[in-house]
Amino acid sequence: MSTILISEFITSQALDTLCSRHDVIYEPDLYKDRPALIAAVQNIDALVVRNLTQVNEEVLNASPVLKVVGRLGVGLENIELPACAKRNIKVIPATGANAESVAEYVVGAAVALTRGFIPATMATLKGEWPRPRFSGYHEFLGQTLGIVGFGSIGRVVAKKAHAFGLQCIAYDPMLSDDAVKLEEYSVPLLTLSELLSRSHAVSLHLPYLPETKNLFNAVTLDQMKEGACLINTARGGIVDELALADRLRSGRIGGAAIDVFSSEPAKDLSHFEGIENLILTPHIAGVTHESNERVSQMIADEVNRYLGALK
Repeated sequence: MSTILISEFITSQALDTLCSRHDVIYEPDLYKDRPALIAAVQNIDALVVRNLTQVNEEVLNASPVLKVVGRLGVGLENIELPACAKRNIKVIPATGANAESVAEYVVGAAVALTRGFIPATMATLKGEWPRPRFSGYHEFLGQTLGIVGFGSIGRVVAKKAHAFGLQCIAYDPMLSDDAVKLEEYSVPLLTLSELLSRSHAVSLHLPYLPETKNLFNAVTLDQMKEGACLINTARGGIVDELALADRLRSGRIGGAAIDVFSSEPAKDLSHFEGIENLILTPHIAGVTHESNERVSQMIADEVNRYLGALK
């Protein structure tokens, strides 16, 4: 029987799935205590984490029999992949399991920003009644949504946005075609600059890599359509927050929904203070009751399958 360590939250059903076949150590706050984590990994066959457990050389050196790391999510920035590959340790992300939740967040945020729901709420709370001001905002129907990164999540976003009557366009450096066929319609693939110049809202779905770090900097942001909105549910380091705040404050960019930050948990977001049409959330786009169940169960099943195949 293999030993599995789970250092962050997993759902009870998925936990039961793992416990039915293996010895499981479940300590969902272990990631906070680095010395205790290092001690706990010494004789485990599998490690299951979210995004706060740093699976680096220190952890891997302390885990001589580790065979597999299950990631309860899709981002792999907290796992040193080359170090795992060198040790023949399998890394399993929950690809696609939270796509529906992220896509709902994106479309919901795009509607809220396009219609000005956030500043309208703040004005109404102050006792104002600024109907004429908000009659100048636009319908969502007929707008263009630019999707930067057109993998599994980006394609679910496109399907939901299409149902709202949005025109979707995409940029993805990994794709070489002119368009991607989705059911009965196609999404054109453009260059990044073309996409930015045409989009009323831009949604980011890229991994954090050296080539995507600060991809949305002052120069890139200034290529966006005047008054367009930016939605980032990907990774915080992709967007230069100070440059974005400046353009939101000036009105050059019309609004933003930011779910991920360059440093998490985000402690100082004072550069965003006083900006009206802005949604800030604590990395929750892909986290719902349903997505937690799907992510947890997928990783439990895949870890079971992988360990079973090694016997």
